[in-house]
Amino acid sequence: MANRQNKAHWEAEEAKLAERMDAAQNPGGEKAVARLAKAGKKPVRELIGKLVDPGTAFYELSVIAGFGMGYPGVEDVPCGGVVTGIGKIHGNWTMIIANDSRVKAGTYFPITLKKHLRAQAIAERCGLNCVYIADSGGAFLPMQADVFPGEEHFGAMFYNMARMSAKGMKQITLSTGGNTAGGAYIVFMACQAVMIDNMSYSFLGGPPLVKAATGEVISAEDLGGAKVHTAISGGADHFCKNQDDAVARVREMLSLDRPQTLYSHRFEEAEPAKPVESIYENLPANVYQGINIRAILPAIADEGEFLEYKKEYARGRGDNIVCGKMRIRGLPVGVVASNMVGIIFVEAARKATEWIVRCSREKTPLLFIQNSPGYMVGSASEHAGIGKYGADMVRAVSCAQVPRIQLVIGPDHGAANYGMCGRAYRPHFLFHTMRARTSVMSGRSAAEVLLSIEERKRAAKDNPMSEEEKNAFRDKMMEKYHGEAHPFYTGARLLSDRVLKFSEIRDWLAMAFEVSLLLPIGEPAFGNLRF
Repeated sequence: MANRQNKAHWEAEEAKLAERMDAAQNPGGEKAVARLAKAGKKPVRELIGKLVDPGTAFYELSVIAGFGMGYPGVEDVPCGGVVTGIGKIHGNWTMIIANDSRVKAGTYFPITLKKHLRAQAIAERCGLNCVYIADSGGAFLPMQADVFPGEEHFGAMFYNMARMSAKGMKQITLSTGGNTAGGAYIVFMACQAVMIDNMSYSFLGGPPLVKAATGEVISAEDLGGAKVHTAISGGADHFCKNQDDAVARVREMLSLDRPQTLYSHRFEEAEPAKPVESIYENLPANVYQGINIRAILPAIADEGEFLEYKKEYARGRGDNIVCGKMRIRGLPVGVVASNMVGIIFVEAARKATEWIVRCSREKTPLLFIQNSPGYMVGSASEHAGIGKYGADMVRAVSCAQVPRIQLVIGPDHGAANYGMCGRAYRPHFLFHTMRARTSVMSGRSAAEVLLSIEERKRAAKDNPMSEEEKNAFRDKMMEKYHGEAHPFYTGARLLSDRVLKFSEIRDWLAMAFEVSLLLPIGEPAFGNLRF
C-alpha cells in the first residue's frame, strides 16, 4: 500500500513539473508561434531539432529557470529567456545556446546571463564546441547595472567565447534575427557566423541610435544586414536564404570534426535489474522519512550490480552513507549515496572520504546521491571529531579531480550540501528531483532557531510572545524555508542544471558522465587532507 501511495504522490508531483516546463517552453502560446511564422521563423527548439543528428535527443538544461524572479516590471522570465542544452552534431556532443525571441525580444536579464554563462562553463570544462542561435536585443536596459559591468556580467560571454576558441573549441553563431549592441558580439566573436537574408541584423547601434548620434538615416538591412556583413564588412562568413539553409550550413561546418574520444573504458551496456517504477515506490512521499538507497540503485545500475565498499563498517552510523561502484550504460562510476535518514556520522564521513580518494586515484568518476539533512551534532559527535572528519570529506570533494555529478533525491541541508558535492563544489552537472529540498536547514529547524532569537528580543523589551504569536511566527518561517528549498524555487535560480523526473535519471546520468569524460582526467592531489 505504501509503495502505491508513494508512486501516486511522485507522479502527481511530476505532473506539476511538466506543467511548469510547458509554460517555460511555450511562452506566448500559439500567438507567439504565429508571429514567428509571419516573419519566416521557426520556434527556437524546432531549429535545434533540425540542428542535432536525426533520431537523437537534445538534453535541455535549466528549463524552469526564471520563474518568480520579481524583476522590475517582470515577474517571470520563462526558461530564463534562453535555451541551453547538449546534443549530438555528426556524432559529437555539442553545447547549444539559443535566444528565445518570444521572451522580451531575447534580451538578457540577470538570470538569462547566469544561464548562458553556466552553459559555457559546462562546455569549456568538458571540451564541447558551442553553437549559438542568436536573436537578442542585448541587455535588458532597466537592469543594466545588474548585467553589464561586472566580472560575471555581459562581457563574460564574449570572454568565454574567445578563450574557448583559443583552446580549440569552435564557437559558431547562427543569427536568426536582430542582434544589437552587446548582442552583436555573439555574431562578431564567433569563429564562423551565419546570417540570413532579410532576417539577420547585427550592429553596435541600431538605426534609431545612429540617427540620434550622427544624423544618418539608414535601414536595418543597409546598416547591418546579412549582405552587408558577408559581402562588405566581413563581420560574418556565410550568407543563407532561410533558416533551413542556415541550419544545414552550421551542420556542414562541423561535419569534418574529429570524433570525440571517451577517456574511460566502456563495458557492454546492460539494462537495470529493476524497473524504474521501483524508484517511485521506494522513495517516501515524506521528504524527511528515511530511504533504503540499496533498493533504488538496482533501477539505475546496469544489471542492478552494485559493488559495495565497507558494507559492514559501523552499521547504523557508517551505513548512513553507502559507497561502491556500478555501471551506467557501460560506464564505471563510483557512488557516494545517502542512506536511511542520511545524517552523516563520523564513521560515514570517514568512509566517504576514503572512497572519494580511492576513486580519484583510480580515475573513476563519482556520483553523489544526496539525501542528507546534515552532519551529526552534539557533544558525542564533536568529541569523536565530526568537525575534523566532516572537513576531510569536504577537502576530498573539493580536490577530487575526476568528473563529479550530484543527484539530489531528498533533504540537502547545511554542510551536507558541501560534503556531498553541492553547487559550490563545482560538480560537472547537478540534478534535482521533485523530492529535493536544498536550504541551509529544514523549515522546522529554522523555525525553532529563529523563534528562540525572536523570543529573546521580545523578552528583552519586556514584551513576551504569546503562544498564538509563537505559532504564527513558527508557521511563517516554516513556509518561507519550505518554499525556498523547493526544486521550483532552486531551479528558477539555477541552483540545479535540471529538475529530473525519476524516470529520466538513468538517461541523464549516462549523458552527463559521457560528456564529462571527453577530456583526459588529471592526476590526484589532495592538499591539506589530514587522515
